Amino acid sequence: MSERSILAYFHSPEEAEGVASKLKALRAIDVSVDRFGKYPGDGVDHIMNPITSDFPGLGYLTQSADFNSRDAAVLAAADVDASGMAGGAESGPTGRDIVLAAVVDESVYEQALRVIHDGGGTP
Repeated sequence: MSERSILAYFHSPEEAEGVASKLKALRAIDVSVDRFGKYPGDGVDHIMNPITSDFPGLGYLTQSADFNSRDAAVLAAADVDASGMAGGAESGPTGRDIVLAAVVDESVYEQALRVIHDGGGTP
């Protein structure tokens, strides 16, 4: 038996989690759901006071990004999104920013694609 991998994109985590549970019922070998964005990192996960300057840079503060290099952080701070003056769909990923990754047996691959499509996903 061979395996097939699937990447599908969703509008919301709830849609993706619903499909993930259905894929697990199909005995999917592995299923994961995650959000992706324009910048790396999981975002600010604690309350902080920006007046204390206890943050690595403007990109971390305004864009919830964790940068490995100082150069990338400076470049992100120059982005229009960092100022708070950006608006509309042109600033970062919109729409389908939730990704579901699954590995299924080839015998249920077509059925898994139907489940994803019926659940609102785009493979």
